[in-house]
Amino acid sequence: MSHPSAGPAVPRLLGPAEVRLLAAELDLRPTKQRGQNFVIDANTVRRIVRAAEVTAADTVLEVGPGLGSLTLALLETAGRVVAVEVDPLLAGRLPATIEEFAPGRADRFEVVLADAMRVAEIPGPPPTALVANLPYNVSVPVLLHLLGLLPSLERGLVMVQAEVADRLAAEPGSKVYGVPSVKAAWYADVRRAGSVGRNVFWPAPNVDSGLVAWIRREPPATTATRAEVFAVVDAAFAQRRKALRGVLRGLAGSAEAATAALEAAGVDPMARGESLRVTDFVRIAEALGAVAGPGPDGSVGSSPGEAPA
Repeated sequence: MSHPSAGPAVPRLLGPAEVRLLAAELDLRPTKQRGQNFVIDANTVRRIVRAAEVTAADTVLEVGPGLGSLTLALLETAGRVVAVEVDPLLAGRLPATIEEFAPGRADRFEVVLADAMRVAEIPGPPPTALVANLPYNVSVPVLLHLLGLLPSLERGLVMVQAEVADRLAAEPGSKVYGVPSVKAAWYADVRRAGSVGRNVFWPAPNVDSGLVAWIRREPPATTATRAEVFAVVDAAFAQRRKALRGVLRGLAGSAEAATAALEAAGVDPMARGESLRVTDFVRIAEALGAVAGPGPDGSVGSSPGEAPA
């Protein structure tokens, strides 16, 4: 018998047998469309929670909990876990899994049936940490959406495709430095936090996985809006091999105006986007505002579509 002062029993974690039993019960066939690869290794999910430095003071937001492997590991430590799941079948089964494997901790858990890209609010206390095995096909837009939506998020650790992890944590000058690198740096200090083997998943993915950790910091002080800065970032990487003078012509109105804005920002007009830090893009956006003037909606120029990551 437990001592009266003891806390709730430690959750049991899912292994390969439990994951396959749950999948069989649900007649679940993991789909590439939703990036469904379920972690079957307890050591991996415990390692993720440790690396994320989750404490009992945290309300953790998890995206794509799937069958609950990482969720149960989070409930070992976190004060509260809110999981956003887009698949109705998985979202419907998750509370029963928590009851079965983490008795006494179900009151710390809530599942939200929603697309993380479209979710507008998270119920309950504002989440302080994001810890997730993000669906690989939408990992960057989901991460950026949540960073913008939830200023309460102080830090996070996410598992993504290895190449995406490299891009998110890349520094200027790197071959993989691009749109995700700069936009993530707007919100946080980002770093690589390790690798994860393919054999800890079912089904095993065709790609390697990486961990990315980040700590929130204030965005750069600027008179430009985030949308204006991000429009400059998108334009700068839309044609990676071209000088900024040319690729920013659309936002500035002409190559001459782009050159004037770049010079006013202290940036070489012949430089390329991959050599600039987020603070450089901020200065360019401010200078474009002064050179081109606001558009009809109050923004500078027109924002091109999202450049390839």
